[in-house]
Amino acid sequence: MKYRALLVAFLALCLGFLTACSEGPTVASGELTYNQIKNTGLAVNCPNIEGSGRGTIAIDPSQNYRITELCLQPTDYYVKEESNSRRREAEFVLGKLLTRRTFSIDQVSGSLNATSDKKLVFTEEDGMDFQAITVLLPGGEQVPFLFTIKKLVASAELAPEGINTSTDFEGDFIVPSYRSAGFLDPKGRGTATGYDNAVALPASADAEDYESANTKRTKVRQGHISLQVSKIDDYTGEIAGTFESEQPSDTDLGAQEPLDMKIEGRFYARVEPA
Repeated sequence: MKYRALLVAFLALCLGFLTACSEGPTVASGELTYNQIKNTGLAVNCPNIEGSGRGTIAIDPSQNYRITELCLQPTDYYVKEESNSRRREAEFVLGKLLTRRTFSIDQVSGSLNATSDKKLVFTEEDGMDFQAITVLLPGGEQVPFLFTIKKLVASAELAPEGINTSTDFEGDFIVPSYRSAGFLDPKGRGTATGYDNAVALPASADAEDYESANTKRTKVRQGHISLQVSKIDDYTGEIAGTFESEQPSDTDLGAQEPLDMKIEGRFYARVEPA
């Protein structure tokens, strides 16, 4: 009897090992289920168009369109650093991402209209259009910034046949403050709440430095982005490609000057009739 119990336990162990090492359930449509994506980090990835994607999406200038499901997935982050040498100009330094799995902009939508001067204009209206990100520089400095495309207005030349792999959207957007007006620093200073001055301001040459730290500001700044279409599926209306965005970093509510950021990555979207 004891050998039979041992045999049953051994078979159960082998069955559990095979089940754990086997692949997850497959889906007929090729898409992953929630359980297959959960805790894997795959949810942060933007969709992609398989194959060469050399189609063309026809655009009727008399009809209105929309861009939906716009997703921007950053791959590289650069911070502009001033050089210590007078002979060398400031250059962008590659930073290391510290934010774990929340760095993509997704489900952004907006209107897409053709103008009389043969241009396509995309106006961002809704979606998850910002992410709080922090990158680490080689020297150890941590640079937080709000990766965003809020209120983006981007235009592109309208080709005679419509949107193709030569279409490049380019435009400006606003960059809100990394911190909200209700944020309090360690000394209880804030924009809408807290203290105006946590310490007495000395009557000296350093008074301006103390004032910049005490006077909190949530200034809205500006950024610029370009999206280069490299793949198209004319049957589904999908487009994909790469993007390059330039924007300022966080200012700690006005306590320090912003740094110039450059973010590169890939994007995906759908073009649909309105």
